[in-house]
Amino acid sequence: MEVKVTGDFIGFIGLNVPSFEAHFTPTVEVGWRLAQPFWGQGYATEGAKRALADGFQRMGLPKVVSFTATINHRSIAVMERLHMTHDPAENFDHPRVAVGHPLERHVLYRMPRTRYLQMHGSREA
Repeated sequence: MEVKVTGDFIGFIGLNVPSFEAHFTPTVEVGWRLAQPFWGQGYATEGAKRALADGFQRMGLPKVVSFTATINHRSIAVMERLHMTHDPAENFDHPRVAVGHPLERHVLYRMPRTRYLQMHGSREA
């Protein structure tokens, strides 16, 4: 991902298949990793909206998830701006984070295709 006006590389935003096993895998996630100077400027939300549109409209995915550490309030806010849903019963300990580490516990947010199409019109790919 880069800023169109300046060409500055700011990180990545897109779809990914998680490479670990959890109660919600296999699945496709929408995620973002941005350099700190670019936080809070709407890039993650804008890019994630476009990634979701591609996943649902072009690729026809049945659902997309997103997850982050429970202490990552900025990313949780992005998931909520995307209108993804969260069930606290689905929170999980990330299998690739050390036991007891502050980033171990994760939240899981979901967006099913049917809900996305209801919110954004029923355009099929």
